Amino acid sequence: MRTRSIALSRIESETFDVCVIGGGATGAGCALDAQLRGLKTVLFDAGDFASATSSASTKLVHGGVRYLRQAIAELDVGQYHVVRRALRERKLMLHNAPYLAKPLELLVPCFSNYEVLYYRIGMKLYDWISGKSLLFPSRYVSREESIRRIPALKPEGLVGSVAYADGQFDDARYDIALIQTLTECGGEALNYARIVGFEKASDGRLMAAQVQDQISHRRLTVRARAFVNATGPFSDSIRQLASPGIEQRLRPTKGVHILLPVEGFCNGDALLIPKTDDGRVIFAIPWLDRLLVGTTDDEATLQDEMVVKREEAEYLLRHLNRYLAKPLTTDQIVSGFAGLRPLVSSAGARNTKKLIRDHEVELDKGTGLISVLGGKWTTYRAMAEDATNAVQQYLGGSVAKCITRHHPLSGSQGWTPGFGEALATGYRVSPGTTRHLSEKFGAGAKKILDLAKQNSHLASPLVEGLAPIQAEIVYSIRQEMAMTIGDILARRIGLQLFDWRLAIKAAPVVGSYLAQELDWSRTQMQQAVEDYINKTNRLLQTIGLRPEHVDLEHAG
Repeated sequence: MRTRSIALSRIESETFDVCVIGGGATGAGCALDAQLRGLKTVLFDAGDFASATSSASTKLVHGGVRYLRQAIAELDVGQYHVVRRALRERKLMLHNAPYLAKPLELLVPCFSNYEVLYYRIGMKLYDWISGKSLLFPSRYVSREESIRRIPALKPEGLVGSVAYADGQFDDARYDIALIQTLTECGGEALNYARIVGFEKASDGRLMAAQVQDQISHRRLTVRARAFVNATGPFSDSIRQLASPGIEQRLRPTKGVHILLPVEGFCNGDALLIPKTDDGRVIFAIPWLDRLLVGTTDDEATLQDEMVVKREEAEYLLRHLNRYLAKPLTTDQIVSGFAGLRPLVSSAGARNTKKLIRDHEVELDKGTGLISVLGGKWTTYRAMAEDATNAVQQYLGGSVAKCITRHHPLSGSQGWTPGFGEALATGYRVSPGTTRHLSEKFGAGAKKILDLAKQNSHLASPLVEGLAPIQAEIVYSIRQEMAMTIGDILARRIGLQLFDWRLAIKAAPVVGSYLAQELDWSRTQMQQAVEDYINKTNRLLQTIGLRPEHVDLEHAG
Protein backbone atom coordinates (compact mmCIF):
# COMPACT_ATOMS: atom_id res chain seq x y z
CA MET A 1 0.00 0.00 0.00
CA ARG A 2 1.26 3.50 -0.74
CA THR A 3 1.77 6.11 1.94
CA ARG A 4 -1.30 8.19 2.49
CA SER A 5 0.29 11.40 1.15
CA ILE A 6 1.35 9.70 -2.08
CA ALA A 7 -2.10 8.11 -2.50
CA LEU A 8 -3.77 11.48 -1.97
CA SER A 9 -1.64 13.22 -4.61
CA ARG A 10 -2.25 10.43 -7.15
CA ILE A 11 -6.00 10.49 -6.56
CA GLU A 12 -6.16 14.25 -7.08
CA SER A 13 -4.57 13.95 -10.52
CA GLU A 14 -6.64 11.00 -11.84
CA THR A 15 -10.05 10.38 -13.34
CA PHE A 16 -11.50 6.95 -12.54
CA ASP A 17 -13.85 4.42 -14.01
CA VAL A 18 -15.19 3.38 -10.60
CA CYS A 19 -15.33 5.15 -7.24
CA VAL A 20 -16.11 2.80 -4.35
CA ILE A 21 -17.42 4.37 -1.15
CA GLY A 22 -16.64 2.26 1.91
CA GLY A 23 -13.45 0.47 2.89
CA GLY A 24 -14.88 -2.49 4.76
CA ALA A 25 -15.21 -6.02 3.43
CA THR A 26 -17.75 -5.25 0.72
CA GLY A 27 -16.11 -2.06 -0.49
CA ALA A 28 -12.61 -3.53 -0.53
CA GLY A 29 -13.92 -6.58 -2.36
CA CYS A 30 -15.75 -4.44 -4.92
CA ALA A 31 -12.73 -2.24 -5.54
CA LEU A 32 -10.40 -5.20 -6.01
CA ASP A 33 -12.81 -6.98 -8.36
CA ALA A 34 -13.33 -3.85 -10.47
CA GLN A 35 -9.59 -3.14 -10.68
CA LEU A 36 -8.82 -6.73 -11.69
CA ARG A 37 -11.40 -6.47 -14.49
CA GLY A 38 -9.52 -3.51 -15.98
CA LEU A 39 -11.53 -0.65 -14.46
CA LYS A 40 -9.47 2.15 -12.96
CA THR A 41 -10.73 2.16 -9.39
CA VAL A 42 -10.48 4.34 -6.29
CA LEU A 43 -11.82 3.56 -2.83
CA PHE A 44 -12.63 5.95 0.02
CA ASP A 45 -13.51 5.33 3.64
CA ALA A 46 -14.75 8.00 6.04
CA GLY A 47 -12.74 6.42 8.86
CA ASP A 48 -10.06 3.78 8.92
CA PHE A 49 -10.30 0.69 6.75
CA ALA A 50 -12.45 -1.95 8.53
CA SER A 51 -13.06 0.41 11.43
CA ALA A 52 -16.77 -0.37 11.80
CA THR A 53 -18.78 -3.49 10.93
CA SER A 54 -15.96 -5.33 9.17
CA SER A 55 -13.82 -5.62 12.32
CA ALA A 56 -16.75 -6.46 14.61
CA SER A 57 -17.60 -9.95 13.33
CA THR A 58 -17.51 -13.27 15.18
CA LYS A 59 -14.34 -14.05 13.18
CA LEU A 60 -16.11 -16.98 11.52
CA VAL A 61 -16.02 -17.94 7.86
CA HIS A 62 -19.23 -19.92 7.80
CA GLY A 63 -22.41 -20.85 6.03
CA GLY A 64 -24.51 -20.27 9.12
CA VAL A 65 -25.99 -23.29 10.87
CA ARG A 66 -28.61 -21.02 12.46
CA TYR A 67 -29.87 -19.91 9.04
CA LEU A 68 -30.04 -23.54 7.95
CA ARG A 69 -32.18 -24.37 10.97
CA GLN A 70 -34.51 -21.48 10.12
CA ALA A 71 -34.64 -22.59 6.48
CA ILE A 72 -35.84 -26.05 7.55
CA ALA A 73 -38.15 -24.98 10.38
CA GLU A 74 -39.85 -22.26 8.34
CA LEU A 75 -39.48 -23.78 4.85
CA ASP A 76 -37.58 -20.61 3.92
CA VAL A 77 -35.82 -21.04 0.58
CA GLY A 78 -34.12 -17.64 0.95
CA GLN A 79 -32.27 -18.73 4.07
CA TYR A 80 -31.22 -21.95 2.32
CA HIS A 81 -29.68 -20.02 -0.56
CA VAL A 82 -27.79 -17.81 1.91
CA VAL A 83 -26.24 -20.90 3.49
CA ARG A 84 -25.40 -22.57 0.19
CA ARG A 85 -23.70 -19.47 -1.24
CA ALA A 86 -21.76 -18.85 1.97
CA LEU A 87 -20.49 -22.42 2.11
CA ARG A 88 -19.15 -22.10 -1.44
CA GLU A 89 -17.47 -18.82 -0.58
CA ARG A 90 -16.08 -20.15 2.71
CA LYS A 91 -13.51 -22.33 0.99
CA LEU A 92 -12.44 -19.51 -1.34
CA MET A 93 -11.78 -17.21 1.61
CA LEU A 94 -9.59 -19.83 3.26
CA HIS A 95 -7.73 -20.52 0.02
CA ASN A 96 -7.06 -16.90 -0.99
CA ALA A 97 -5.49 -15.83 2.33
CA PRO A 98 -4.43 -18.98 4.21
CA TYR A 99 -2.36 -17.06 6.76
CA LEU A 100 -5.47 -15.16 7.87
CA ALA A 101 -8.13 -17.87 7.58
CA LYS A 102 -8.12 -21.52 8.56
CA PRO A 103 -10.52 -24.42 9.16
CA LEU A 104 -12.08 -24.71 12.60
CA GLU A 105 -13.88 -27.61 14.24
CA LEU A 106 -16.82 -26.65 16.45
CA LEU A 107 -18.48 -28.91 18.98
CA VAL A 108 -22.21 -28.87 19.75
CA PRO A 109 -22.67 -30.39 23.23
CA CYS A 110 -25.57 -32.83 23.55
CA PHE A 111 -27.35 -33.81 26.76
CA SER A 112 -29.65 -36.50 25.36
CA ASN A 113 -29.62 -39.10 22.63
CA TYR A 114 -32.34 -37.12 20.89
CA GLU A 115 -30.05 -34.08 20.71
CA VAL A 116 -27.27 -36.25 19.29
CA LEU A 117 -29.58 -37.53 16.54
CA TYR A 118 -31.04 -34.07 15.85
CA TYR A 119 -27.69 -32.31 15.48
CA ARG A 120 -26.06 -35.17 13.56
CA ILE A 121 -28.82 -35.00 10.95
CA GLY A 122 -28.56 -31.21 10.80
CA MET A 123 -24.79 -31.21 10.41
CA LYS A 124 -24.87 -33.95 7.78
CA LEU A 125 -27.24 -31.73 5.82
CA TYR A 126 -24.76 -28.87 6.32
CA ASP A 127 -22.03 -31.17 4.91
CA TRP A 128 -24.21 -32.11 1.94
CA ILE A 129 -24.97 -28.49 1.06
CA SER A 130 -21.21 -27.77 1.19
CA GLY A 131 -20.66 -30.20 -1.67
CA LYS A 132 -17.13 -29.97 -3.06
CA SER A 133 -16.46 -27.08 -0.66
CA LEU A 134 -16.66 -29.38 2.35
CA LEU A 135 -13.71 -28.79 4.68
CA PHE A 136 -14.09 -32.08 6.56
CA PRO A 137 -17.17 -34.14 7.48
CA SER A 138 -19.15 -33.72 10.68
CA ARG A 139 -19.04 -36.56 13.22
CA TYR A 140 -20.14 -37.73 16.63
CA VAL A 141 -17.68 -37.16 19.47
CA SER A 142 -17.94 -39.25 22.63
CA ARG A 143 -18.47 -37.76 26.07
CA GLU A 144 -14.88 -38.54 27.09
CA GLU A 145 -13.34 -37.04 23.97
CA SER A 146 -15.57 -33.97 24.22
CA ILE A 147 -14.34 -33.24 27.75
CA ARG A 148 -10.73 -33.96 26.79
CA ARG A 149 -10.93 -31.51 23.90
CA ILE A 150 -12.84 -28.83 25.83
CA PRO A 151 -12.01 -29.38 29.52
CA ALA A 152 -14.24 -26.44 30.50
CA LEU A 153 -17.38 -28.40 29.50
CA LYS A 154 -19.81 -29.38 32.23
CA PRO A 155 -19.69 -33.19 32.52
CA GLU A 156 -23.03 -33.67 34.30
CA GLY A 157 -25.59 -35.08 31.89
CA LEU A 158 -23.30 -34.74 28.86
CA VAL A 159 -23.90 -37.57 26.37
CA GLY A 160 -21.37 -36.41 23.80
CA SER A 161 -21.16 -33.80 21.09
CA VAL A 162 -21.50 -33.35 17.37
CA ALA A 163 -18.46 -31.81 15.68
CA TYR A 164 -18.63 -29.95 12.39
CA ALA A 165 -16.36 -27.78 10.24
CA ASP A 166 -16.38 -24.09 9.52
CA GLY A 167 -13.57 -21.55 9.29
CA GLN A 168 -12.23 -18.67 11.32
CA PHE A 169 -10.27 -15.60 10.26
CA ASP A 170 -8.80 -12.28 11.33
CA ASP A 171 -11.41 -9.92 9.92
CA ALA A 172 -9.55 -6.61 10.25
CA ARG A 173 -6.32 -7.99 8.79
CA TYR A 174 -8.26 -9.71 5.98
CA ASP A 175 -9.73 -6.34 5.04
CA ILE A 176 -6.27 -4.72 5.09
CA ALA A 177 -5.03 -7.54 2.83
CA LEU A 178 -7.81 -6.77 0.35
CA ILE A 179 -6.81 -3.09 0.34
CA GLN A 180 -3.13 -4.00 -0.05
CA THR A 181 -3.96 -6.27 -2.98
CA LEU A 182 -6.02 -3.50 -4.61
CA THR A 183 -3.14 -1.02 -4.51
CA GLU A 184 -0.63 -3.63 -5.68
CA CYS A 185 -2.88 -4.15 -8.71
CA GLY A 186 -2.85 -0.43 -9.53
CA GLY A 187 -5.95 0.76 -7.68
CA GLU A 188 -6.05 3.63 -5.20
CA ALA A 189 -7.40 3.72 -1.65
CA LEU A 190 -7.68 6.44 0.97
CA ASN A 191 -8.88 6.25 4.55
CA TYR A 192 -10.23 9.17 6.58
CA ALA A 193 -11.81 10.57 3.42
CA ARG A 194 -15.53 11.27 3.76
CA ILE A 195 -17.91 11.69 0.82
CA VAL A 196 -19.83 14.89 1.57
CA GLY A 197 -21.61 15.49 -1.74
CA PHE A 198 -21.96 14.60 -5.40
CA GLU A 199 -21.87 16.52 -8.66
CA LYS A 200 -24.37 15.48 -11.30
CA ALA A 201 -24.50 15.72 -15.06
CA SER A 202 -27.44 17.39 -16.81
CA ASP A 203 -29.33 14.09 -16.92
CA GLY A 204 -29.01 13.68 -13.14
CA ARG A 205 -26.37 11.00 -13.17
CA LEU A 206 -23.45 11.17 -10.76
CA MET A 207 -20.24 12.40 -12.34
CA ALA A 208 -18.07 13.42 -9.37
CA ALA A 209 -17.83 13.08 -5.60
CA GLN A 210 -16.87 15.79 -3.15
CA VAL A 211 -14.40 14.25 -0.72
CA GLN A 212 -13.44 15.81 2.62
CA ASP A 213 -9.97 14.75 3.73
CA GLN A 214 -10.36 14.26 7.48
CA ILE A 215 -6.62 14.62 8.09
CA SER A 216 -5.66 17.75 6.13
CA HIS A 217 -9.24 19.13 6.11
CA ARG A 218 -8.89 19.77 2.38
CA ARG A 219 -11.76 19.07 0.00
CA LEU A 220 -11.15 17.44 -3.36
CA THR A 221 -13.32 16.58 -6.33
CA VAL A 222 -12.99 13.03 -7.66
CA ARG A 223 -14.46 12.21 -11.05
CA ALA A 224 -15.62 8.72 -12.01
CA ARG A 225 -17.91 7.03 -14.50
CA ALA A 226 -19.62 4.85 -11.87
CA PHE A 227 -20.10 5.06 -8.10
CA VAL A 228 -20.55 2.09 -5.77
CA ASN A 229 -22.04 2.57 -2.31
CA ALA A 230 -20.61 -0.15 -0.06
CA THR A 231 -20.95 1.48 3.33
CA GLY A 232 -22.80 -1.33 5.11
CA PRO A 233 -25.19 -0.06 7.80
CA PHE A 234 -24.51 3.51 6.64
CA SER A 235 -25.69 2.81 3.07
CA ASP A 236 -28.90 4.78 3.45
CA SER A 237 -26.89 7.93 4.22
CA ILE A 238 -25.04 7.73 0.89
CA ARG A 239 -28.24 6.79 -0.97
CA GLN A 240 -29.96 9.88 0.43
CA LEU A 241 -26.94 12.06 -0.32
CA ALA A 242 -27.29 11.06 -3.96
CA SER A 243 -31.12 11.10 -4.01
CA PRO A 244 -32.60 13.18 -1.17
CA GLY A 245 -35.84 11.69 0.16
CA ILE A 246 -35.22 8.15 -1.12
CA GLU A 247 -36.79 5.40 1.00
CA GLN A 248 -34.55 3.84 3.66
CA ARG A 249 -33.75 0.17 3.20
CA LEU A 250 -31.48 -0.81 6.09
CA ARG A 251 -32.46 -2.21 9.47
CA PRO A 252 -29.22 -2.23 11.45
CA THR A 253 -28.77 -4.61 14.35
CA LYS A 254 -26.15 -4.52 17.08
CA GLY A 255 -23.93 -7.47 17.85
CA VAL A 256 -21.56 -7.61 20.81
CA HIS A 257 -18.66 -9.91 21.65
CA ILE A 258 -16.57 -10.35 24.75
CA LEU A 259 -13.09 -11.83 25.16
CA LEU A 260 -11.86 -13.80 28.15
CA PRO A 261 -8.85 -15.94 29.11
CA VAL A 262 -8.81 -19.08 27.02
CA GLU A 263 -8.27 -21.63 29.82
CA GLY A 264 -10.44 -24.70 29.43
CA PHE A 265 -10.45 -24.36 25.64
CA CYS A 266 -6.78 -25.24 25.35
CA ASN A 267 -6.91 -27.43 22.24
CA GLY A 268 -8.25 -24.76 19.90
CA ASP A 269 -11.68 -26.32 19.54
CA ALA A 270 -14.73 -24.08 19.53
CA LEU A 271 -18.13 -24.45 21.16
CA LEU A 272 -21.53 -23.75 19.65
CA ILE A 273 -24.30 -23.01 22.13
CA PRO A 274 -27.21 -24.23 19.97
CA LYS A 275 -30.07 -22.40 21.65
CA THR A 276 -30.69 -19.43 23.89
CA ASP A 277 -33.83 -18.30 25.67
CA ASP A 278 -34.71 -16.08 22.70
CA GLY A 279 -33.89 -18.59 19.97
CA ARG A 280 -30.39 -17.49 18.97
CA VAL A 281 -27.06 -19.31 18.94
CA ILE A 282 -23.83 -18.27 20.69
CA PHE A 283 -20.26 -19.18 19.80
CA ALA A 284 -17.31 -19.58 22.16
CA ILE A 285 -14.20 -19.62 19.98
CA PRO A 286 -10.50 -19.68 20.84
CA TRP A 287 -9.10 -16.73 18.87
CA LEU A 288 -5.55 -15.40 19.07
CA ASP A 289 -5.02 -16.76 22.62
CA ARG A 290 -8.37 -15.51 23.90
CA LEU A 291 -11.86 -16.97 24.16
CA LEU A 292 -14.20 -14.98 21.93
CA VAL A 293 -17.86 -15.22 22.95
CA GLY A 294 -20.72 -13.82 20.87
CA THR A 295 -22.99 -12.61 19.64
CA THR A 296 -26.14 -10.69 20.41
CA ASP A 297 -28.49 -9.52 17.67
CA ASP A 298 -30.71 -6.60 18.67
CA GLU A 299 -32.24 -3.74 16.73
CA ALA A 300 -30.16 -0.57 16.81
CA THR A 301 -29.76 2.81 15.18
CA LEU A 302 -26.77 4.60 13.69
CA GLN A 303 -26.81 6.92 16.70
CA ASP A 304 -26.37 4.12 19.27
CA GLU A 305 -23.01 3.97 20.99
CA MET A 306 -21.12 0.86 19.89
CA VAL A 307 -19.95 -0.36 23.29
CA VAL A 308 -20.52 -3.60 25.19
CA LYS A 309 -22.94 -2.97 28.04
CA ARG A 310 -22.88 -4.98 31.23
CA GLU A 311 -26.30 -6.51 30.61
CA GLU A 312 -25.19 -7.64 27.15
CA ALA A 313 -22.08 -9.29 28.57
CA GLU A 314 -24.18 -10.95 31.28
CA TYR A 315 -26.56 -12.27 28.60
CA LEU A 316 -23.69 -13.99 26.79
CA LEU A 317 -22.15 -15.42 29.95
CA ARG A 318 -25.50 -16.59 31.33
CA HIS A 319 -26.07 -18.82 28.31
CA LEU A 320 -22.47 -19.96 27.99
CA ASN A 321 -22.20 -20.86 31.68
CA ARG A 322 -25.02 -23.39 31.37
CA TYR A 323 -22.52 -25.54 29.48
CA LEU A 324 -19.42 -24.95 31.61
CA ALA A 325 -18.18 -26.75 34.70
CA LYS A 326 -16.90 -23.49 36.22
CA PRO A 327 -18.93 -20.35 35.45
CA LEU A 328 -17.20 -17.32 33.92
CA THR A 329 -17.87 -13.85 35.33
CA THR A 330 -17.84 -10.35 33.91
CA ASP A 331 -14.78 -9.56 36.07
CA GLN A 332 -12.79 -11.96 33.87
CA ILE A 333 -13.55 -10.06 30.66
CA VAL A 334 -10.38 -8.56 29.19
CA SER A 335 -11.82 -6.98 26.07
CA GLY A 336 -14.86 -6.75 23.87
CA PHE A 337 -16.37 -5.00 20.90
CA ALA A 338 -19.70 -4.09 19.37
CA GLY A 339 -20.76 -3.39 15.81
CA LEU A 340 -23.72 -2.82 13.52
CA ARG A 341 -24.91 -5.33 10.94
CA PRO A 342 -26.40 -4.03 7.67
CA LEU A 343 -29.58 -6.09 7.44
CA VAL A 344 -31.98 -5.29 4.62
CA SER A 345 -35.70 -4.94 5.27
CA SER A 346 -37.74 -7.86 4.04
CA ALA A 347 -41.51 -8.17 3.91
CA GLY A 348 -43.08 -9.58 7.07
CA ALA A 349 -39.83 -9.84 9.06
CA ARG A 350 -40.34 -8.15 12.41
CA ASN A 351 -37.78 -9.94 14.53
CA THR A 352 -34.18 -9.11 13.60
CA LYS A 353 -32.96 -12.63 14.27
CA LYS A 354 -35.22 -13.77 11.40
CA LEU A 355 -34.01 -11.27 8.83
CA ILE A 356 -32.24 -12.87 5.88
CA ARG A 357 -28.49 -12.22 5.81
CA ASP A 358 -28.55 -12.05 2.01
CA HIS A 359 -27.48 -9.08 -0.09
CA GLU A 360 -29.02 -6.96 -2.80
CA VAL A 361 -27.40 -4.83 -5.49
CA GLU A 362 -29.55 -1.78 -6.10
CA LEU A 363 -29.24 0.58 -9.09
CA ASP A 364 -30.71 4.04 -8.62
CA LYS A 365 -31.87 4.68 -12.18
CA GLY A 366 -31.99 8.42 -11.64
CA THR A 367 -28.43 8.94 -10.41
CA GLY A 368 -26.72 5.71 -11.41
CA LEU A 369 -25.59 5.03 -7.84
CA ILE A 370 -25.02 1.32 -7.31
CA SER A 371 -25.58 0.28 -3.69
CA VAL A 372 -24.63 -3.08 -2.19
CA LEU A 373 -27.07 -3.68 0.64
CA GLY A 374 -26.95 -6.33 3.36
CA GLY A 375 -24.79 -9.42 3.23
CA LYS A 376 -22.14 -10.91 5.52
CA TRP A 377 -18.36 -11.21 5.64
CA THR A 378 -18.23 -14.75 4.26
CA THR A 379 -19.99 -13.72 1.05
CA TYR A 380 -18.10 -10.44 0.53
CA ARG A 381 -16.47 -11.75 -2.67
CA ALA A 382 -19.75 -12.92 -4.21
CA MET A 383 -21.33 -9.57 -3.29
CA ALA A 384 -18.43 -7.78 -4.97
CA GLU A 385 -18.80 -9.93 -8.09
CA ASP A 386 -22.49 -9.09 -8.37
CA ALA A 387 -21.78 -5.39 -7.82
CA THR A 388 -19.01 -5.27 -10.41
CA ASN A 389 -21.24 -7.05 -12.91
CA ALA A 390 -23.79 -4.29 -12.30
CA VAL A 391 -21.10 -1.62 -12.79
CA GLN A 392 -20.06 -3.03 -16.15
CA GLN A 393 -23.67 -3.30 -17.27
CA TYR A 394 -24.27 0.29 -16.19
CA LEU A 395 -21.23 1.47 -18.14
CA GLY A 396 -22.59 -0.21 -21.24
CA GLY A 397 -19.76 -2.60 -21.94
CA SER A 398 -19.56 -6.36 -21.83
CA VAL A 399 -19.30 -8.05 -18.45
CA ALA A 400 -15.74 -9.28 -18.11
CA LYS A 401 -14.96 -12.52 -16.32
CA CYS A 402 -14.51 -12.18 -12.56
CA ILE A 403 -11.11 -13.51 -11.45
CA THR A 404 -11.29 -13.01 -7.69
CA ARG A 405 -12.35 -16.59 -6.99
CA HIS A 406 -8.77 -17.78 -7.05
CA HIS A 407 -6.76 -14.59 -6.66
CA PRO A 408 -4.31 -14.79 -3.72
CA LEU A 409 -4.36 -11.79 -1.43
CA SER A 410 -1.31 -9.76 -0.47
CA GLY A 411 0.88 -11.65 1.98
CA SER A 412 -0.11 -15.09 0.67
CA GLN A 413 2.59 -15.45 -1.96
CA GLY A 414 5.48 -17.40 -0.45
CA TRP A 415 3.64 -18.11 2.80
CA THR A 416 3.44 -21.68 4.11
CA PRO A 417 2.04 -23.11 7.37
CA GLY A 418 5.59 -23.28 8.78
CA PHE A 419 6.50 -19.76 7.70
CA GLY A 420 6.59 -18.30 11.22
CA GLU A 421 8.81 -21.07 12.57
CA ALA A 422 11.20 -20.67 9.63
CA LEU A 423 11.54 -16.93 10.30
CA ALA A 424 12.60 -17.60 13.90
CA THR A 425 15.92 -19.01 12.70
CA GLY A 426 16.86 -15.92 10.68
CA TYR A 427 15.98 -13.10 13.07
CA ARG A 428 16.73 -12.39 16.72
CA VAL A 429 13.19 -12.40 17.99
CA SER A 430 11.17 -15.03 19.83
CA PRO A 431 9.29 -17.82 18.03
CA GLY A 432 6.11 -16.34 19.52
CA THR A 433 6.84 -13.07 17.73
CA THR A 434 7.51 -14.66 14.35
CA ARG A 435 4.36 -16.76 14.71
CA HIS A 436 2.35 -13.64 15.56
CA LEU A 437 3.82 -11.74 12.60
CA SER A 438 3.15 -14.64 10.26
CA GLU A 439 -0.50 -14.83 11.37
CA LYS A 440 -1.01 -11.07 10.97
CA PHE A 441 1.10 -10.14 7.93
CA GLY A 442 1.79 -13.41 6.12
CA ALA A 443 4.88 -13.23 3.91
CA GLY A 444 4.98 -9.49 4.69
CA ALA A 445 6.31 -10.42 8.13
CA LYS A 446 9.81 -10.41 6.62
CA LYS A 447 9.52 -6.68 5.87
CA ILE A 448 8.75 -5.98 9.51
CA LEU A 449 11.61 -8.13 10.73
CA ASP A 450 13.95 -6.39 8.28
CA LEU A 451 12.99 -3.08 9.92
CA ALA A 452 13.87 -4.59 13.28
CA LYS A 453 17.19 -5.84 11.92
CA GLN A 454 18.07 -2.35 10.68
CA ASN A 455 17.13 -0.79 14.03
CA SER A 456 17.46 -3.16 16.98
CA HIS A 457 15.22 -0.94 19.11
CA LEU A 458 12.32 -1.82 16.82
CA ALA A 459 12.73 -5.46 17.83
CA SER A 460 11.67 -4.55 21.37
CA PRO A 461 8.27 -5.84 22.52
CA LEU A 462 5.41 -3.38 22.36
CA VAL A 463 4.46 -4.65 25.83
CA GLU A 464 6.96 -6.69 27.82
CA GLY A 465 6.20 -10.40 27.67
CA LEU A 466 3.92 -10.21 24.61
CA ALA A 467 4.63 -11.16 20.98
CA PRO A 468 4.02 -7.83 19.11
CA ILE A 469 7.14 -5.74 18.48
CA GLN A 470 7.60 -2.04 17.86
CA ALA A 471 8.57 -2.52 14.21
CA GLU A 472 4.91 -3.32 13.52
CA ILE A 473 3.98 0.22 14.50
CA VAL A 474 6.40 1.77 12.01
CA TYR A 475 5.35 -0.62 9.25
CA SER A 476 1.65 0.06 9.85
CA ILE A 477 2.20 3.81 9.56
CA ARG A 478 4.47 3.69 6.52
CA GLN A 479 2.81 0.88 4.57
CA GLU A 480 -0.79 0.57 5.79
CA MET A 481 -1.97 4.18 6.27
CA ALA A 482 -2.42 3.83 10.05
CA MET A 483 -3.14 7.34 11.33
CA THR A 484 -4.25 6.87 14.94
CA ILE A 485 -3.39 4.82 18.00
CA GLY A 486 -6.64 2.89 17.55
CA ASP A 487 -5.80 2.10 13.92
CA ILE A 488 -2.65 0.36 15.10
CA LEU A 489 -3.75 -1.31 18.34
CA ALA A 490 -7.27 -2.34 17.26
CA ARG A 491 -6.89 -3.27 13.59
CA ARG A 492 -3.22 -3.56 12.53
CA ILE A 493 -1.74 -5.39 15.54
CA GLY A 494 -4.83 -6.51 17.47
CA LEU A 495 -3.61 -5.75 20.99
CA GLN A 496 -6.79 -3.86 21.86
CA LEU A 497 -8.86 -7.00 21.34
CA PHE A 498 -6.37 -9.07 23.32
CA ASP A 499 -6.55 -6.84 26.40
CA TRP A 500 -7.93 -3.33 26.91
CA ARG A 501 -5.59 -2.61 29.82
CA LEU A 502 -2.48 -3.75 27.97
CA ALA A 503 -3.51 -1.60 25.00
CA ILE A 504 -3.75 1.40 27.32
CA LYS A 505 -0.21 0.70 28.56
CA ALA A 506 1.01 0.48 24.96
CA ALA A 507 -0.69 3.72 23.87
CA PRO A 508 2.18 6.10 24.81
CA VAL A 509 4.68 4.01 22.82
CA VAL A 510 2.41 3.96 19.77
CA GLY A 511 1.78 7.70 20.15
CA SER A 512 5.49 8.45 20.16
CA TYR A 513 6.02 6.59 16.86
CA LEU A 514 3.03 8.32 15.27
CA ALA A 515 4.51 11.66 16.34
CA GLN A 516 7.85 10.79 14.72
CA GLU A 517 6.40 9.46 11.49
CA LEU A 518 3.62 12.03 11.03
CA ASP A 519 5.50 15.03 12.41
CA TRP A 520 3.20 15.65 15.35
CA SER A 521 4.04 18.10 18.12
CA ARG A 522 4.42 16.81 21.66
CA THR A 523 1.10 18.42 22.51
CA GLN A 524 -0.62 16.59 19.63
CA MET A 525 0.96 13.32 20.71
CA GLN A 526 -0.11 13.66 24.34
CA GLN A 527 -3.63 14.62 23.28
CA ALA A 528 -3.84 11.55 21.04
CA VAL A 529 -2.66 9.30 23.87
CA GLU A 530 -5.08 10.88 26.34
CA ASP A 531 -7.99 10.54 23.90
CA TYR A 532 -7.21 6.87 23.28
CA ILE A 533 -6.89 6.09 26.99
CA ASN A 534 -10.14 7.88 27.82
CA LYS A 535 -11.97 6.09 25.01
CA THR A 536 -10.66 2.69 26.03
CA ASN A 537 -11.41 3.32 29.70
CA ARG A 538 -14.95 4.12 28.61
CA LEU A 539 -15.13 0.58 27.17
CA LEU A 540 -14.02 -0.83 30.51
CA GLN A 541 -16.49 1.24 32.48
CA THR A 542 -19.58 0.43 30.38
CA ILE A 543 -19.03 -3.23 31.14
CA GLY A 544 -18.58 -2.49 34.83
CA LEU A 545 -14.79 -2.81 35.06
CA ARG A 546 -12.39 -0.39 36.71
CA PRO A 547 -10.52 2.05 34.43
CA GLU A 548 -6.76 1.90 33.92
CA HIS A 549 -4.71 4.88 35.09
CA VAL A 550 -1.61 6.03 33.20
CA ASP A 551 0.83 8.84 33.97
CA LEU A 552 0.22 11.04 30.93
CA GLU A 553 2.89 13.53 32.01
CA HIS A 554 5.56 11.08 30.90
CA ALA A 555 3.75 9.67 27.87
CA GLY A 556 6.17 9.21 25.01
